[in-house]
Amino acid sequence: MSDGKSQITRAEVDAFLAQFALPDGGNLISRDMVRALRVEDGRITFIIEAETPQAARALEGFRAALQQALEAQAGVGAVSIALTAPTQAPQQAPQQAPHSAKPAPDGPPSLKIGGHAKPQSEPMNPKGVARIIAIGSGKGGVGKSTLSSNLAVALARQGRKVGLLDADIYGPSQPRMMGLTKRPASPDGKTILPLHNHGVTFMSIGLMLPEEKAVVWRGPMLMGALQQMMTQVEWGELDILLVDLPPGTGDVAMTLCQRSKLTGAIVVSTPQDVALLDARKALDMFATLKTPVLGLVENMSGFVCPECGHEAHIFGQGGVAAEAEKMGVPFLGALPISLETRLAGDAGTPIAASEGAAAEAYAQLAARLVAGGMA
Repeated sequence: MSDGKSQITRAEVDAFLAQFALPDGGNLISRDMVRALRVEDGRITFIIEAETPQAARALEGFRAALQQALEAQAGVGAVSIALTAPTQAPQQAPQQAPHSAKPAPDGPPSLKIGGHAKPQSEPMNPKGVARIIAIGSGKGGVGKSTLSSNLAVALARQGRKVGLLDADIYGPSQPRMMGLTKRPASPDGKTILPLHNHGVTFMSIGLMLPEEKAVVWRGPMLMGALQQMMTQVEWGELDILLVDLPPGTGDVAMTLCQRSKLTGAIVVSTPQDVALLDARKALDMFATLKTPVLGLVENMSGFVCPECGHEAHIFGQGGVAAEAEKMGVPFLGALPISLETRLAGDAGTPIAASEGAAAEAYAQLAARLVAGGMA
């Protein structure tokens, strides 16, 4: 910890890392394993990128020793070091075809996913779930899924019981970002047992299919899959269930809004005009379906250079806040674009699970939802 001397500099941190030997030779600097290094007000944050997930796990002891050594240096206030590696697609065990209803000889019953939706007399709200919030966007590429996973983790860190449903059936990216690849169990061929990580209860169609497998379904199959994931998953007692919708205004979003009682929806957009054009369509969809819009979030709002600290607004600034005021809906906050967020998502540990400026931005968003009684 700091002993009252001047705060440590970036050059001093680089020099320290260059002399801290790796177990198998060399150091983090000579082997180019440091990513997103930031030194600010005595606080040091960076990511160690190993070659493989196995190598990253083997470096946990080294990471802990390095963090302890850095914390002991003069002028250091706090240290946060994360481990990551390029994620490899998991080896898929042979599975029965989705349409088969026969159980495997030595395994749990097979589960049919994606049949046509069944008639229902009640809203398809899971029992024990107090609130459901849909997270949508008018177009893809605005970081909706990244926001969903990080917001779920941020809410869990604030003591909420949180579920996350990846309803982006055509492009289910949440299993990768949440660090989950195991196929959910089904003890009776009907009930689905969700997975858990980072304090979040989780389910995605991506867990039921090989990662490279495309979902080639029409509307009725999509509606059936959503109904199953809402009503057959054992969600348990939750304060809030976040539903990561597909981009746009298609069947999944319509089905969720029409067949469930939602607390409301959050719309995500980047600041530039072309994204806001599509965000307005999402707002109009929720209004048409009589789903309250809890607010707008501006994602990729600004980029802070880790070298010089200059903030650049790559996609513009303030466009979403201005749109929220124009449409008469709350503006929930702006989130930065950062290398740390991308690396953390690729590694299966959302940035909200760590410390630093990006994590704090999600923590503030979660706090606003909690304070407003929405989560």
